[in-house]
Amino acid sequence: MACRWVVVCTFAIAAIVVIVPSSHAQKWYEKAVKKVEGRFTPAEAKPGQTITFTLTVELHEGYHTYPLVQPDPAAAGLTNFIQFPAPDNVIFVGETLDAKDFATKADPVLGIRELRYYTGKVVYTRKAVVAPQARPGATTIKLPNFSLNVCDKTTCFPPKNLTIEVPFKILDGPAVEVDPAYADEVRQATRRP
Repeated sequence: MACRWVVVCTFAIAAIVVIVPSSHAQKWYEKAVKKVEGRFTPAEAKPGQTITFTLTVELHEGYHTYPLVQPDPAAAGLTNFIQFPAPDNVIFVGETLDAKDFATKADPVLGIRELRYYTGKVVYTRKAVVAPQARPGATTIKLPNFSLNVCDKTTCFPPKNLTIEVPFKILDGPAVEVDPAYADEVRQATRRP
């Protein structure tokens, strides 16, 4: 009987520790995250020009987040995710790069040999090309979803799904030649079905 009581109590305590109350789950974002911001560099470009997109996350002290890809398959669930829009005025090309200034730790309980994480400020980057047929003027590029995972030293919070809107200006004038490194991707993205 005592053994059964210990098992039941252990499961009850584990359930209490794992469950994050919904009111607390709603407030973690405000406590953990200083800022999430998307930006293009340069902020104005001609059709055909290559630009750089950056997504910056700034966290308060005591919180950490993750890269887009973990090298250890056992840590694959501890990542962030960026959903890029379909090609339009801006065509995202190449791969999205994680920041290089990560910290690492092992988590033997979960079988993770190398868990990468970030504290403070993290910047994800990806190249993009202004569509050669884009019309000049101000526009907003909308990333449909950025799924942000944040933890503190004892709790990982439910992912926060954010829509990122980034202002951008397409300059007037003839299109410049697309960088050969991205020409095939741009051609494929602008091909009409």
